[in-house]
Amino acid sequence: MAVYSIFFKESVRKDLDAIPKGDLLRIMERIGNLADDPRPAGSEKLSGHNKYRVRQGNYRIVYSIQDTELTVWVVKVGHRREVYRT
Repeated sequence: MAVYSIFFKESVRKDLDAIPKGDLLRIMERIGNLADDPRPAGSEKLSGHNKYRVRQGNYRIVYSIQDTELTVWVVKVGHRREVYRT
C-alpha cells in the first residue's frame, strides 16, 4: 500500500499550541499513522463535507484525503466540544 504525505493547514499550528504536551504527543503520533492508513478503524466521514475525523482522547483531528495525489491535509485539531464550531 502506498504511503500518503501529511500536510498541515496554516491554522493548525495555532490549534496545536493550545493543546497540553502529553495530549499533543499522542495526537502527533495519531496524525503520523494517517500516512500509512488514512481511513483507520474509528475514522468517520463528516456529513456534508469531504473531510474525515479521527478521535484521540478528548480531541478530534479533522482532515481531508486526496487519493490521486496520495496526500492527507490536516485542517483542524481541537477539543471535542469546540472542533466542529465554525
